Amino acid sequence: MGLWAERRLKTSLIKIETAEKSSRIVPVYFDSALIAKFYLNEPGREAIRSLARDAGSVVTSGIAVAEVSAAFHRKLREGSVDRDVFDALQGQFQHDLTNGLWRLIGPTEVLLQQVRTLFLRLDSSVFLRSLDALHLITAKAEHFNRIYSNDRHLLSACPSVDLEGINPIRQRRPEAVPSDPSRRSSRLA
Repeated sequence: MGLWAERRLKTSLIKIETAEKSSRIVPVYFDSALIAKFYLNEPGREAIRSLARDAGSVVTSGIAVAEVSAAFHRKLREGSVDRDVFDALQGQFQHDLTNGLWRLIGPTEVLLQQVRTLFLRLDSSVFLRSLDALHLITAKAEHFNRIYSNDRHLLSACPSVDLEGINPIRQRRPEAVPSDPSRRSSRLA
């Protein structure tokens, strides 16, 4: 089995495992950056995949279609991936969209007006990009209490819309702390 066929199978297995857990599905909201990282062979990918698998349903704004495709193209432009990998990434993303791995919420006129209103009341010290604002408003409109992202600007703007921003890549499982303080790693604080 080829590498990309194997990866497609792994992604498809998420759907199968999700169906088996349907009684405990608790949807989560991902921004486009996390969806792109779901596919890219970068640090944090497994944490994102695990979160998606455990949730069973991942919701995002429809703008993710454009943003994720653009993220893959940026990797091609920067030379991080070659044309074959780029084509495979785009193909897998389309396959997953078609098969409902990502539940898309379209950017309606109402949501866009809510983004405009957000910027009218947003404190001048908050750095927020327009499409990140649309993610925040979409998550809020869909009654989410939290949004998952690794974008520091989006995460820092979450309180502006009463959302909890969580970076699943930075979250670590608690490490066992040795009972002898002299044996503790300097990483542990």
